Amino acid sequence: MKFENGCWIFDEGYTCFPATHVYFVKKDQNAYVLTVPTTHITGKGDTLGGVNLTVRISSPKEGILRLQTWHHMGAKKKTPEFELELKDEIPMEVTESDEMITFVSGDIKAEIDKYPFALRYYKKCGDTWKLITASKGRDLACIKKDFLGMAYDRAGDTADTYMRENLSITVDEHIYGMGERFTSFVKNGQTVRIEHKDGGTSTDQSYKNIPFYISDKGYGVYVNHPEPFDFEIGSDSVVKCEFAVEGGYLDYYVIAGKEMKDVLVRYTDLTGKPTLPAPWTYGLWLSTSFTTNYDEATVMSMIDGMLDRGIPLRTFHFDCCWMRDYHWTDFTWDEKIFPDPAGMIRRIKDKGINICVWINPYIAQGNDIFDEGVEKGYFVHRTNGDVWQWDMWQPGMALVDFTNPEACKWYQSFLNTLMDMGVDAIKTDFGERIPVDDVVYFDGSDPKRMHNYYTYLYNKCVFTAMENKLGKGKGMLFARSATTGGQKFPVHWGGDCWSDYESMEESIRGGLSLQMSGFGYWAHDIGGFEQTSTADVYKRWVAFGLLSSHSRLHGSSSYRVPWLYDEEAVDVVRFFTRLKAKLMPYIYKTAVETSQTGIPTMRSMVLEYTSDRNVTYIDKQFMLGDSLLVAPVFNAESRADFYLPEGTWTDFFTDESYEGGKWYTRDCGYLDIPLMVRPGSVVAIGSCEDKPDYDYADGVELRVYALGDKESASTVVYGMDNKVDLEATFTRKGDTVTADVKSSKPYTVKLVNMDGVKLG
Repeated sequence: MKFENGCWIFDEGYTCFPATHVYFVKKDQNAYVLTVPTTHITGKGDTLGGVNLTVRISSPKEGILRLQTWHHMGAKKKTPEFELELKDEIPMEVTESDEMITFVSGDIKAEIDKYPFALRYYKKCGDTWKLITASKGRDLACIKKDFLGMAYDRAGDTADTYMRENLSITVDEHIYGMGERFTSFVKNGQTVRIEHKDGGTSTDQSYKNIPFYISDKGYGVYVNHPEPFDFEIGSDSVVKCEFAVEGGYLDYYVIAGKEMKDVLVRYTDLTGKPTLPAPWTYGLWLSTSFTTNYDEATVMSMIDGMLDRGIPLRTFHFDCCWMRDYHWTDFTWDEKIFPDPAGMIRRIKDKGINICVWINPYIAQGNDIFDEGVEKGYFVHRTNGDVWQWDMWQPGMALVDFTNPEACKWYQSFLNTLMDMGVDAIKTDFGERIPVDDVVYFDGSDPKRMHNYYTYLYNKCVFTAMENKLGKGKGMLFARSATTGGQKFPVHWGGDCWSDYESMEESIRGGLSLQMSGFGYWAHDIGGFEQTSTADVYKRWVAFGLLSSHSRLHGSSSYRVPWLYDEEAVDVVRFFTRLKAKLMPYIYKTAVETSQTGIPTMRSMVLEYTSDRNVTYIDKQFMLGDSLLVAPVFNAESRADFYLPEGTWTDFFTDESYEGGKWYTRDCGYLDIPLMVRPGSVVAIGSCEDKPDYDYADGVELRVYALGDKESASTVVYGMDNKVDLEATFTRKGDTVTADVKSSKPYTVKLVNMDGVKLG
């Protein structure tokens, strides 16, 4: 939120108590605690009153510094808290003089001037330290509204009190991330509200709000607060990133990295790595859509229609109307429409297709399990003891209280029944409209902190049930809402978009933003959700969707099978589904590495090519892994506009070479999309095109692209057990490229050098 009116004065009613003077420093195990008055201390008499801040600085691991600041440390600790991967704090290198105290943890350093207080963060670049961000003057502060003086300050830290930090932005610095955001990709100049909203993809509201931003200067800032608050990214003071939280406590981390990708590695070390989805999940998903009418005959006609047309469908999704009207969510099939659900699921799975079903965390009072939830206290309550209910999405719906362990077990029992039937994946819809007023949770959690955090407990409950029931590595969600740590429960999709090019553009921007916020895998509604797209938009969206991490055809009130658009749409869906299957050795390698590092499968150009100033604002093309550049078409003129960084790039389809460092415009048919291969790459192409899960090393083709003289390039191919089945290194010397291939067992491997140089 904004407190200041220009450069010199505060808005009416606000009083600022800034960190001014480091008065005491003491060691607390591996951390250091600073007593910081907010006034100038010139003598003993100045210490008799006034506001003091307590600042604690520590390091959870090398390259990360944590700064905690309190006004009153006796305030009751509020829950919930994010589940961070925190171990013991590590020792820092600390030096202190009369003027300054310095803290070093690996390649990050903080300097604190004692008087007047100033804080500077640096990262190590070679043998030198480079300033990355800083705060000084009134930046780190306690701010009070309607403050009447110490003797009249009755509110303490419970009302009209905020803790604020301003961290500097320098010349030519750009800020990204903060979750799945549909506004301009570069966040400079924006107020970003970290508050879950169910607002679609065309506003500043977001389903997935992550209190983390990343800078192209090679650092990130994670604000360790689940409650809603604002980032002012150069939108109050144009040279500062401001964040302020209610109450008298602020906790944030500064994370350094040599590159932006290194920052994401460390951020996900802290908040959790993305869990690896199973190989089958990367195939094509088809949905019944949101409010369409359907029965087994309809479902089978869709499935058989896809298979009969040579489209290798891999997963079928039943959206909400598999349950009875007014009975969401009771986990019970509508027997009038599905008299034999277990048999139907078996018949579908006999075709080699996995099953996903839709749920949400709301229990309507018209369904069969509502009374049990009320009786046993499994729902969120009002302060007067009533069950909290409202009439949005289901009349009289109640909200499952996932802070209650017994409520979680109860909810999971219904999921277990579905999995016993053969359900393989769960679409966890909703989770954003969580109340903050007149609400009581089982464990006493603070309602404001629960608003964003609720989705974490919801998705964790479902994901854990699946892992426990189906086995480790087999949990699979299709989730809409998320907060910090939600990357551990994949996959997430982009929410409710319209069916036009503008929404397709919004979707890619939101997905790239989310994946710069620690999330590794992402999908979107191919063809758009609301209304029905033209055949032109549908076919262009198919190409984009099947070159994304995960791929689902889904809509609202109309079906998304391709033959309802035109016959060419069938060809397009078939072509790109089979292409993705062929690319699976490469895609799955990328996915495994994402689970190990936190570097996403779909990468913004600035994440992969940070030093190239041309990519700073690019948000309509992306890198799929480290070697393939994807540039979807966003117009009815069949025109593709794309930029290639330096080097000799190769068109994946035509093998034509393109000189990098420039923009290109070209016309594309519907079976064409700019899919460009990075110079010096090895891309593994699989031998199977009718499913995404197969033995990737058997019959694999290893293609080597634009390898320079005396350069080497390598790749690996993973098996279904996530172990390396094959590894290969290619080295060029003069006019010859030599290959060194090792495998876990005999495989047929085809080696292809794509630039015509002899392969030895």
